Amino acid sequence: MLRRKEMLKKSALPTLSEVARQAGVGTTTVSRVINGGDRVSPKTLARVRGVIETLGYTPNQAARILKGDRTRTIGLIVPSIADPFFSSCAEAAQAIARANDSLLIVVTSQNDPHTEIEDVNILMGHRTDGLLIAPANSRNQALLDLLNRLNVPVISIDRPVFNSPIVSVVTDNFEGARSGVRHLISHGRKNVACLTGESTLFTIHERIRGYRAAVESAGLPCILDSSVQDYKSAEEAIRRLLAGPNPPDAIFTLKNSSTIYAFEVLQKLNVNVPEKVALLGFDDFELASTVRPSISVVQQPVEEIGRVAAELLFDQLLGRRSIGITARPNRTRRVTLQTRLIPRASCGCPSPVIEGHEDSTS
Repeated sequence: MLRRKEMLKKSALPTLSEVARQAGVGTTTVSRVINGGDRVSPKTLARVRGVIETLGYTPNQAARILKGDRTRTIGLIVPSIADPFFSSCAEAAQAIARANDSLLIVVTSQNDPHTEIEDVNILMGHRTDGLLIAPANSRNQALLDLLNRLNVPVISIDRPVFNSPIVSVVTDNFEGARSGVRHLISHGRKNVACLTGESTLFTIHERIRGYRAAVESAGLPCILDSSVQDYKSAEEAIRRLLAGPNPPDAIFTLKNSSTIYAFEVLQKLNVNVPEKVALLGFDDFELASTVRPSISVVQQPVEEIGRVAAELLFDQLLGRRSIGITARPNRTRRVTLQTRLIPRASCGCPSPVIEGHEDSTS
């Protein structure tokens, strides 16, 4: 029995009191060291950290939460992690969370407003310190009301939350789409069709606006088909357009999945790209530069969106001043990052010349 008690004692996790005793300091000093070392001399800081490392001491996070301390967790709600855009955003945000000694918890909404509300409540039930969210509907009043009741910082990514002081980090979807379509027009294309789905999303709505602005300013017809949801619907749309009285000589797609569908359909139908129909998509993807012909795209600064959003969240959480972001009371603050046009073979460019603008905030 005695031996068993000795074994249990040896296997017990070291406590804060043990660290304090071996370091020759009080428990308050150990707590200060654990929380960053404020008001602790360098010599004492080094000694306490050495004891912590030797003993293998780990703070009792559950006890700290009960005392009202931070949980050191951040929530991220995105439509899907299968989408390379959001998975890349998540990786960038996770790097910032780790740098701030925090864990990123990712949940998916599938662009369903009801699921999104449930996700927020679940994350708040786990007492996350802050929230990053790509809202399914930027004008969802129920979501706005819920976020306004939270007592943690919130940053929206990719899509803003309208009529809210919540800071958003977005891409200039309008200008990106307009510059892409203008590029197609500069190649002499007269009938530029725009293929998309999910036209109610903020991002898609802005890209449609950019497409319309480009063709209207050039005096060209607006050929918009918003029925594309999968490969089958993309094939039906392209067949319908090509068989019409005014077939397109260029196709502009508004998300990477639609670009892939359009490329595959054109290959299946033996339509020469770009000789007969040029192709340019919004959003870059891994194989765009390796397929033949390589696919021209409007590229978003995906990793930067996740990084900037997470940095802004921790700035709010830790009371740091956000560099370059000016507070505007009673107005939605928006950080807008610029796109780059990556011309490749599918639009008719002979060489991969890059056009674009520096990132900016607004």
